[in-house]
Parts: sequence; structure tokens; C-alpha cells
Amino acid sequence: MIPGDGGGQPDMQQLLQQAQKMQQDLAAAQQELAESIVEGSSGGGLVKASVNGTGELEGLVIDPKAVDPEDTETLADLVLAAVRDATASAEQLQQQKLGPLAQGLGGGGGMPGLPF
Repeated sequence: MIPGDGGGQPDMQQLLQQAQKMQQDLAAAQQELAESIVEGSSGGGLVKASVNGTGELEGLVIDPKAVDPEDTETLADLVLAAVRDATASAEQLQQQKLGPLAQGLGGGGGMPGLPF
């Protein structure tokens, strides 16, 4: 090694700084997702579900018109459909927020060895 040539150190330092920034960006995006709320509905709006950006159910609203004591199966189906609709919206939000970051970390020629 020739004194003063850096021995490749600046490149490694730069890579580490880029990885640290990507990690910070990913953490910020994950926090934003956890705080974001998306909604889904079914039955023409009779059942509405709210989930956060990570897919956790936050709320459920059932219009009284959807409640038939003689037919609880339909109500259960409406609830499932609304939750699935909201979860699909959360997945789209995740792709918007995390997709570019995950690709930069490993999917498309990013940093090898990282779990993305």
C-alpha cells in the first residue's frame, strides 16, 4: 500500500454512508406507514375497515342496515371483504413508500447481503 492513496478506504466509507442513509430513509418510511391510515369498504359502503400502512386493523364501522340477525354469514363476508380491501390498499401504500428503498438495498443491484 502506498501512503496517501487511501487503499480504497474512501469508497468503503462512501458505501457505509450510503447504507446508513438508506437505513434511515427506510426507518422513516416505516414510521410513516405505521402512522398512515387507509380504508376499505364492501357492500356499497355498508361495512368500512381502516388499517394502518403496515396492515394492522385500526377500525371497523358497520352500518345498521347490514345487520340481519337471521343472516350473520353475509355480515361476516362483508367484514372480511372490507378488511381485505383495506389491506390491499395498505399493500399498495407499502409498495409506494418502501419499494424504491427495498430495490436500492438489494433487489436490483444494491448492497449484497442485506435482507431486501
